[in-house]
Amino acid sequence: MIKSELIAKLAEANPHLFQRDVERVVNTVLEEITQALENGDRVELRGFGAFSVRNRPPRLGRNPRTGESVEVKEKHVPFFKTGKELRERVDGKK
Repeated sequence: MIKSELIAKLAEANPHLFQRDVERVVNTVLEEITQALENGDRVELRGFGAFSVRNRPPRLGRNPRTGESVEVKEKHVPFFKTGKELRERVDGKK
């Protein structure tokens, strides 16, 4: 599902709301999560999961085409850990 499909589905489920308002809410939620991660904070949505930022230290990598050693710089990457309820629903236990 892509963002536009999510917005359409939420607008369909809530006919009393305008689609542009649903879109604004979805964009605001995603922007707040992004902003929190950018600031190094953790975002936890109970039952769904937690977003955080993890540090990947510098390392020595290889260019797959030439086999030459390449230095890979340190970086921070977003990480998502599923919540128990989501894991169980995806696994079919609920």
